[in-house]
Amino acid sequence: MTLALPATPARRYGIDFSKPVLYAFAAILIILIVLPLSWLLVYSLTDAKGAPTLANFVRLFSESSFLDPLETTFIIALCSAFFCCMVAAPMGWLVARTDLPFSGVIRALVTASFVTPPFLGAIAWELLAAPNSGLLNKIFRAVTGAEQDVHLFNIYTLPGIIFVISCYTFPYVFVLVANSLDRTPGELEDASSILGGGRWVTARRITIPLVLPALLAGALVAFLQAMTLFGSPAILALPAGFHTMTTKIWSLFQYPPKPELAAAASLPLLVLTVILLRAEHMILGRRGYSVVGGKYGAPRLIPLARMRWVAFGLCLTVLMLPVFLPYMALLNAAFSPVATTFLTWHNATMHNVEFVLFELSAASLALKNTVILGASAATCGTAIAVVIAYITARQAVKGHRILGFLATAPIAIPGIVLGVGLFLSYTRPPFVLYGTLWILLIAFVTIALPTAYQQLQAAFRTIHPELEDASRILGATRLKSLWQITAPLIRTGVIATWCFIFVGVMRELSAAIILFTSETKVISVLIYDLNESGDLGAISVIGIGMLIITFAVVITVNRIPGFGAIRLRSS
Repeated sequence: MTLALPATPARRYGIDFSKPVLYAFAAILIILIVLPLSWLLVYSLTDAKGAPTLANFVRLFSESSFLDPLETTFIIALCSAFFCCMVAAPMGWLVARTDLPFSGVIRALVTASFVTPPFLGAIAWELLAAPNSGLLNKIFRAVTGAEQDVHLFNIYTLPGIIFVISCYTFPYVFVLVANSLDRTPGELEDASSILGGGRWVTARRITIPLVLPALLAGALVAFLQAMTLFGSPAILALPAGFHTMTTKIWSLFQYPPKPELAAAASLPLLVLTVILLRAEHMILGRRGYSVVGGKYGAPRLIPLARMRWVAFGLCLTVLMLPVFLPYMALLNAAFSPVATTFLTWHNATMHNVEFVLFELSAASLALKNTVILGASAATCGTAIAVVIAYITARQAVKGHRILGFLATAPIAIPGIVLGVGLFLSYTRPPFVLYGTLWILLIAFVTIALPTAYQQLQAAFRTIHPELEDASRILGATRLKSLWQITAPLIRTGVIATWCFIFVGVMRELSAAIILFTSETKVISVLIYDLNESGDLGAISVIGIGMLIITFAVVITVNRIPGFGAIRLRSS
């Protein structure tokens, strides 16, 4: 007869640094988020001499120079959200619930518009619809014989800005609506049909109520994106002679700088963003229409009959606006002697490519800075996200819920607001980082953190903690278990997160435009500067290169098992 002895943990040798390391990462997270927001609040409540005051907010809500941009921003955001819903909801229904031909192609083209940087799209539409030199206006004058000063389109107007922003915002609504329709059980509509409900009765009483929360959430996201964009308004609104809130905040950093007014102007954007994101969470989390049950069948596709190809043609027509026409305009400008002349076999040239590669010295510096920052931000951001996601998923330290909140908090901070907060935080001792790549690195890591954290936390939840418990019973520390057991099991998620942060750095403009100097310029800022000088051919070459890299990364990552959707922040 043998006597079973209770298992005892194997003896650990050396010092366990797990707790100090985990708390160090938690401290880094707190500094990343709390420090810039604290200085933002302090500056908004002080005057130029540092004395406490509410005068900044009085000016903000009383002077027309601030009220007009606020009103313009609200109009742009509201109209963009409306038009996005009007276009994206029917497209989402056609793709998800009908026998639309080549629906996969439509989804892929929506992805193409999703990953196109909005500021690059705005420049492409400058090439297409500038009143005098736009390619579409040239075609109009050639066909109708109109005078040179007559134009069909003028992109430098409020409707033009709303149009361009809607082109690169509607994918948010499309994705939410299409995914919601994909998840709607077909049995519900079948039951309605069996009970005598016609197609429109079923849609009104079953389908629309189920998809309405996703549509409302999409409208809020579209409103939020349009409200916080900097690139498109800066490229199109400033030449037209008016500001939005983001461009107004940026202008307050021009000489002479007024950081206290910039801080005060940033807070309403921050507060409104938090409110909208909270509303989106409440809408998507509502339980008014919930599906109860286990497995369910796929939705029943509605036959379009003779309208199949008409619907497909309408979808392609819509996608011409954010994808086909802008991309053709960029290609035309890249290989034409003049950006706004039509490309032919006889005038095709490689001059713009050669200029960017061999003569534009700022391009090599910007590319070098972008690659360094992209690789560094992707590595640091992924490492921080892995540790914070591990802490919250395993409840490894006290206050893990607060860390989870802080990790997702930057999603509520518009890029231009974060740039202001970082500028105020790191232009004074003990952390004087302005003028170095470090301040841009902090900005890019902070912006990328919410998406990285959410992706990796979801990955951790798929790994049962018993594997780590077994490792710790055998003597491993928490850090060793994370490094040798858990991290290899979520490596696909880690790789995908790294790649998406790298791509996000290439696209980010809102924070970079506040924080860059001549020695720390990145590709997105270089494109903006070249647009200011009117060098559209060089912009097109750089933009096409950016798109090629972006699509290569997105296609590669989407081939990783478990990653079928992308999450990139616009700027």
